[in-house]
Amino acid sequence: MQLQYCFDTMNKSCEKHNWPNSIRIPMYVFMVSTILATMVGNLAVIISIAHFKQLHTPTNYLILSMATVDFLLSCLVMPYSMVRSVENCWYFGEIFCKIHTGTDIMLSTASIFHLSFISVDRYYAVCDPLRYKTRINCFTVLTMIIASWVLPAIFAFAMIFLELNIKGSESYFYNQVSCIGGCFVFFSETSGIVASMLSFFIPGFVMICIYGKIYFIARRQARLIKDTANQIHFQIDLDGKHQSRCRERKAAKTLGTIMGVFLICWSPFFFSTATGPFMNYRIPSIVIDAFVWIGYLNSTFNPMVYAFFYLWFRKALKMILFGKVFKFDSSRTILYYE
Repeated sequence: MQLQYCFDTMNKSCEKHNWPNSIRIPMYVFMVSTILATMVGNLAVIISIAHFKQLHTPTNYLILSMATVDFLLSCLVMPYSMVRSVENCWYFGEIFCKIHTGTDIMLSTASIFHLSFISVDRYYAVCDPLRYKTRINCFTVLTMIIASWVLPAIFAFAMIFLELNIKGSESYFYNQVSCIGGCFVFFSETSGIVASMLSFFIPGFVMICIYGKIYFIARRQARLIKDTANQIHFQIDLDGKHQSRCRERKAAKTLGTIMGVFLICWSPFFFSTATGPFMNYRIPSIVIDAFVWIGYLNSTFNPMVYAFFYLWFRKALKMILFGKVFKFDSSRTILYYE
């Protein structure tokens, strides 16, 4: 690996690591595959919910909005991040660097906000089913969607264009980090903690608390169903135990997948963002860049976690792949029976 510099100018140029083809080609293959998987998976969710009238429900509108966020991330952010990661140089100018960084933070945070609101929706669906439709209505979901887009947009672009992310570390940033041909996601001690709290730790804590309560309530409901069945001798005791255990395993598997994917994908980046400034920025930029791509994978897995688990999505995907959505009145197809 040779060391070169981006742009030969009178100003300070960024060091460029010229990766050999044996590394660059696998990196491009992995990143292009990730971009395409994110794009196709979320586009399938968007088409399914938008096309089939049976799926026009408040909950699915929230999933549709999240899929749109992740789709835009794959189209507007990830391709430029790929070039920066592989070529180790930013070729698109300083202004576009700020636009790209702001859009990146906005869409990534918006995706996490959607996950949090979906957990709220699931909480009322499981824990308060009798009042679920009155509490989670179209107006409530619309408010959630607007908040999931507007708040991250204000936060991200204000932080980048007002340079709040470097406030308190200006001298270090301009002397040690900023250079011609570079586009770095940089946070000072204060902004790193604030960004991590707002974009990850607070939403993550909310999701853990909500899904934890959902899990324990689901277990309690399963035990009540089992006890009721035993009292009225509806089925034999072994069958009741089997049904109860199946419900508990299903709840544990679903909630574990949701929380596991979210935490695994975003924990490395936000922990490094919060702790990096206090470690005198000793974490290599290549490692932070890798953490960013691990975070992007959350948007890749979202369609699988929130849609592929549903039978209706598998039926809708089959109709899309075979072109049946172009048939007359296909939008009224019954995908599931309530």
